[in-house]
Amino acid sequence: MPDPCWLGPAGLDMTDQVFDVVVVGAGPAGGAAAFTAARAGLQVALIDRKTFPRNKLCGGLITGRARRYYHEIFGEEMPFEPQDRKTVVDFRFRGRSVGLINDAPALCMAMRWDMDHLICAKAIAAGTRDFTGCQISEINLNAKFLGLKDGRTIRYGVLIGADGANSSVAKALFGQSFDRTRIGFGLEIEATGDHINPEAPLRIDFAAARWGYGWAFPKRCSTTVGVGGLMARNPDMKTAMAEYLTELGIDCAPKAFKGQFLPFGDFRKVPGRDAMLLCGDAAGLVDPITGEGIAYALKSGKLAALSAVDSLSNNAPATALEGYRRRLVGIHRALRMARWIRPVVFLPALEGAFETTFRRSSTLRQDYLRLMAGEIEYEHILKALALRVPRLLVHAVGAGFRQRQSR
Repeated sequence: MPDPCWLGPAGLDMTDQVFDVVVVGAGPAGGAAAFTAARAGLQVALIDRKTFPRNKLCGGLITGRARRYYHEIFGEEMPFEPQDRKTVVDFRFRGRSVGLINDAPALCMAMRWDMDHLICAKAIAAGTRDFTGCQISEINLNAKFLGLKDGRTIRYGVLIGADGANSSVAKALFGQSFDRTRIGFGLEIEATGDHINPEAPLRIDFAAARWGYGWAFPKRCSTTVGVGGLMARNPDMKTAMAEYLTELGIDCAPKAFKGQFLPFGDFRKVPGRDAMLLCGDAAGLVDPITGEGIAYALKSGKLAALSAVDSLSNNAPATALEGYRRRLVGIHRALRMARWIRPVVFLPALEGAFETTFRRSSTLRQDYLRLMAGEIEYEHILKALALRVPRLLVHAVGAGFRQRQSR
């Protein structure tokens, strides 16, 4: 237990509650951070305005990488029923099949309602103080306290913001939670009915949205269907969603769509300040190609907690960010590589070339799935694409020339 000299000489009001680490947001990133810090012997508070279980917009696809990180943190396998495991994936491009994979690395389906509740419960069982269902009224970074709407004051040594794309901690640090010119946005529904087949393959539709994709993930009781992409390139995402549902034969009114900002690879190079750290979606740690964020949420939550442990053990909480940035080097490197690759997948001028290449190359399709499974990293994909880029560019130039000739 670190010496709480980080509190300084100021006296405390009797309504103050003091913790080594305060985590805001009790999803996968926050739960992993709180669990890790509590297991290290720190006094930890976990704050979320919602009580758990709660609904959360998410496709619910749990990759092999996410399952591996979950095991590293909690020491056990993430629980799934046999029917939650999928090994058949149907790739589409504007509705046209570009490959059906029957032996994909196992991808698992989860409802965030269940998964987040499980992770939050593990953090609390490890000794974290439960402040779920509490709303924050004030974040004072200079005085290092949070005010709750019920009048209580929560003081911290290290503050971890794991409160998603709309992070109140990020807003307190930087004046805004995200950059609207770079953020992604997604719409989603849980489709039910007799026409929904839980045994259907996973379906991923490239170009269902501009600089994005669509997804249909069958589960035991429903199929999660959505579209997502860069918000600046999709001024009418509801139309894209409606067209995608029509393509799938699903009748759903637009008012039923659930929306959420998605930090689609727009990660923060400096994820915090001194003793204030951001992790998960709050730090923009979402894959800019697949849109997957649960794996990096879990991993970054753990890394933020370890950095808090080190800094508090040295009675120097202001050094937490320095240690955290060192630990994030690998994740940031992977995200940079993915951003270099992203235009090959989503740039309109290369769409035709990408479709043709993806349809013809079983290796490329398998590599995409192996990437999601955590069996390979973007460095491998980048090397493979380097051999194909000249052909992609020739195809794009030829397509542009033919388009001009037809006018």
